[in-house]
Amino acid sequence: MVDARRKHSPAITVSNACLCYQGQVLFDRLDFHLQAGRTTCLLGPSGIGKTSILRLIAGLNTSGSADVRAGDQENLHGRIAYMPQSNTLLPWLSVKHNVLLGYRLRGEKQPFEQAKALLDQLGLAPIVKKYPAQLSGGMQQRVALARVLLEDKPIILMDEPFSALDTITRYQLQTLAAQLLANCTVLLVTHDPLEALRLGHHIAIMSDNPAKIDYLQLAFDDVPPRALSNLKLLQWQSQLLGQLGKVY
Repeated sequence: MVDARRKHSPAITVSNACLCYQGQVLFDRLDFHLQAGRTTCLLGPSGIGKTSILRLIAGLNTSGSADVRAGDQENLHGRIAYMPQSNTLLPWLSVKHNVLLGYRLRGEKQPFEQAKALLDQLGLAPIVKKYPAQLSGGMQQRVALARVLLEDKPIILMDEPFSALDTITRYQLQTLAAQLLANCTVLLVTHDPLEALRLGHHIAIMSDNPAKIDYLQLAFDDVPPRALSNLKLLQWQSQLLGQLGKVY
């Protein structure tokens, strides 16, 4: 499934990000950096502005401002796939056509074979003809994940992509997504410290008001997705929980 577009996933630099919401300053002159071809996991309390950071990078937040640049100095347009936390499936389209929606809207050739293979990997093959209203919340989230993965973009923005899944399915899809997104520049917002440690090359913590972003310095010898049997994973989980306890 890896397309030529993935070969040059750029670093992303966010500078002077500013956002006010209902009269409150969420962040002011905030700087943030995503390393090229790596997954950065962003944690922090609810309402602090994590989703707003995603939307600013995606160019979707008209109420805030930021200077967002790619490390290769090329335009970001057409190079980003964004998976919001809320369900964005179109109720009148089947699972198959929801997954292929981006290609259809752009008037591009639809990659039916790649879609079929991906749906098989995600355990969605038996429901490709069903509609969103016929699916559980977890199944709908799988379909939304499939749509983002099929886009095969070099920059991936994901907001709590596994939150509606049961524990076993979450673990399986975390592993699959990490494998399929290897070498992409990924920003993943999550409330789950273990998920961040499994999937992140880098972990960023958003805190305070106005918000700031600090980075946890990881010391792993392996790359994501990390196995739960990794002893360092459990050691870092304890440290990360302690650090998050100070900001929540």
